[in-house]
Amino acid sequence: MIVDGRSIARKIFERTKARAQRLPHPPKVVALAGSKTLATRSYLKIKSARAIDAGCVFEARELKSPFGTDQKEICDSIPLEKDADVLSTAAREKFRKGAAGALLPPVVAAMRDICALHNVEPEGKKAAVVGKGWLVGDPAAVWLRQQGAEVSILTSGDDLSAALRAADIIVSGAGSPRLITPDMLKEGVVLIDAGTSESGGIVVGDADPACATKCSLFTPVPGGVGPVAVACLFENAVILTERGTKGIDK
Repeated sequence: MIVDGRSIARKIFERTKARAQRLPHPPKVVALAGSKTLATRSYLKIKSARAIDAGCVFEARELKSPFGTDQKEICDSIPLEKDADVLSTAAREKFRKGAAGALLPPVVAAMRDICALHNVEPEGKKAAVVGKGWLVGDPAAVWLRQQGAEVSILTSGDDLSAALRAADIIVSGAGSPRLITPDMLKEGVVLIDAGTSESGGIVVGDADPACATKCSLFTPVPGGVGPVAVACLFENAVILTERGTKGIDK
């Protein structure tokens, strides 16, 4: 089955907007962009277009001098009570420990919603995570382990084909166009493609679209994880605004 991420996102936006409308003011989401890749521009465009659907306000700001900038330092400067993307070390540690009130990173929240909707239970499954990046690979591996999956993290130099053929669930965030091909997969695998990159002037995923024929569940790029992750980001922003309004301990 090919996942319709836009349909899932619409339902998240509906519940998020209903909550946002009960707040004293619309939550504001600010994105700091340090690169101008096609994938980044596409993601920002989606956020800008969908903010109103979530009852939120969105603003993109360009980092004037991204070269030589310490990305971790910038992320760690985000106050915990404003970190809707769960980018800071403090917010990520709360998530990693499963602490009370911890937010899920948007990609992980998207995975959760997609798996729940399609009755995918990670517990007891063999999961392969391609890439160990801060946005996809690292949080995906943490969440899958929290759900009881046996997780392998694959990076360049690993035997990708052998590891993927043994996996029941694959999450990819490598950002390498069509890295995963059908011959690497076993029948019935769940493939969550959260990788985005540019190929021939269009945004593509890590998995060749032909992989869908081997999968029991497949998220396309575009239209799969991306729209759901955007919706989950705005939902996180509303949750944080609710907490701030009520004076809840962060």
